[in-house]
Amino acid sequence: MLIALFTIAVGIVGIAYPDSMTTLRRSYFASPGRLYVAGTIRITMGLVLILAASDTRWPLMLRVFGVMMCLQGLSATLMGAEHARVILEWESVHTALLRVGAIVALVTGGLVAFAVTKRTSTAQRNAAP
Repeated sequence: MLIALFTIAVGIVGIAYPDSMTTLRRSYFASPGRLYVAGTIRITMGLVLILAASDTRWPLMLRVFGVMMCLQGLSATLMGAEHARVILEWESVHTALLRVGAIVALVTGGLVAFAVTKRTSTAQRNAAP
């Protein structure tokens, strides 16, 4: 649920303030160490989704999201800070694309939040006052 809430928050901030998100992303591309930390965090978030997927409503979807997060972390780390800066500069010129990415994050976070909430059984719904 924490990953879902974080992803939703990133989506909301990215929609409302795409320039702020660009500034934040620039700060973690400032040094290779920060880029590696950001990549490690993404990989960790992806692994948490993959490992927790079996206890959710949509295990396959969460595994796919987890793999995608891991690939994001790996690709940024392997391609390096300079490549990431070039992509970031291109994105900063196209703020509409930044908002589209933020919408994707918001929807993804919402889907993850829904997937990790437990469904109430028919017996539990009928027993509720």
